[in-house]
Amino acid sequence: MLETLLFYIFAGLTLVGALLTITRRSAVLSAVWLTVSLLGVAGIFLLLGAEFLFVAQIVLYTGGITLLFLFVIMLVNLDAAAKVRQFRRAWPLIILAGGGLAAELIALLAKSGITWPKGGAFAAGNTEAVADLLLSRYFVAFEAISVLLLVAIVGSVFMGQDRKRTERRAEQ
Repeated sequence: MLETLLFYIFAGLTLVGALLTITRRSAVLSAVWLTVSLLGVAGIFLLLGAEFLFVAQIVLYTGGITLLFLFVIMLVNLDAAAKVRQFRRAWPLIILAGGGLAAELIALLAKSGITWPKGGAFAAGNTEAVADLLLSRYFVAFEAISVLLLVAIVGSVFMGQDRKRTERRAEQ
């Protein structure tokens, strides 16, 4: 009973945080709501008995990735970006495309007949199992994500330096 209640609380946090992430006008507030959503996902991992993924979610995503997003938000000139019109009149098309993708995902899941494990999705020794999967079956994807994060960090530093050069030229 308590696990079910906690699941609904964490799922609600995840969904509300995700919705508020994409509907806020302020990029900083969006990053804060993204943190709330990621904390909800971490709680679901804990309920599933995946302590390693819970800690990884907290440390890597809630801490590191959100901090990286905030770093980029602070470096990018958001005033100029806010003046550019994006998706102003395309909301009906976006909602239609999102609904179509959701219907396709639901149909795919219903057709596949996936059975979910009882008790906890991750048995004892889940840290070793995750490490074995990451370093064997998903090694290429794991390394590709590492390279992608490195490129994102280098790009944000480059954008920050470019912004400083532009500000110095404007001052002269």
